[in-house]
Amino acid sequence: MGVFVGYVVPAIHVLACLFLIVVVLLQTGKGADMGAVFGGGSQTLFGSSGAGNFLTKLTTGTAIAFMLTSLILTWGASRSPSSGLLERLPAPAAETQPAPPPSAPEGAPATPPANPPPEGASGGEQPAE
Repeated sequence: MGVFVGYVVPAIHVLACLFLIVVVLLQTGKGADMGAVFGGGSQTLFGSSGAGNFLTKLTTGTAIAFMLTSLILTWGASRSPSSGLLERLPAPAAETQPAPPPSAPEGAPATPPANPPPEGASGGEQPAE
């Protein structure tokens, strides 16, 4: 069943589509006979009266084949196993939260005192005496 729905039906579908385009373009419009009344020549492939019935039946048959292949392709696509992108992603690792800072012992200040500047370095402006 996989080869039929995967290769044969799409080939028939494309051929029916192209053939339907050609058959519709071959047909003359309803106003084409009006030009012949006023002296305009009607250049058709099958003659002035011909093949209206034949082309109509050919168009109907091709349209039915196109619709049937469309339904078969839809049915085949819905029955085939599918996987979503989210299903193929790896499972997320457990989120690790940063460790809390170590708690200070009782009696110690919560923040360490600022480091005093080393001796001999001028940490700020001091009056020179």
